[in-house]
Amino acid sequence: METILQTPAPVAARTPSRATTLGYWAVTALFCLQMTFTAYAQLRLPQVAEAFAHLGFPAYFRVELSLAKLLGVALLLAPVPARLKEWAYAGFAVDVASAVVAHVAVGDGPEAWGWAAGTGVLWALSYVLWRLRTGLVSA
Repeated sequence: METILQTPAPVAARTPSRATTLGYWAVTALFCLQMTFTAYAQLRLPQVAEAFAHLGFPAYFRVELSLAKLLGVALLLAPVPARLKEWAYAGFAVDVASAVVAHVAVGDGPEAWGWAAGTGVLWALSYVLWRLRTGLVSA
């Protein structure tokens, strides 16, 4: 019996709109600046070291977290495979959510966890716009 193989119709490559691309880079730049600043602050500012101690984290964790943030920023800004960007976004999601949870757990108010929550909004916008821009989801 003879089999007929059908070739699938070519899928049209979706080009992201200019607004999506500009929005992505604007939000991602702000998010990366925020992550870079917090990495710097965690490494250099004594009041941030005190805040980490207040949350119950060991001193070495600040160094680990700062290096991970800088690596994540590099992955978001560099032309790397999508899988690496997904891992960077996942790491940042854990970081931001953990910051909010840690502050709430020790009884801190919105003045302490508000920055982490705001950074979470930037994270979400960057991630959604990246997925739209790369065609991983449709609008």
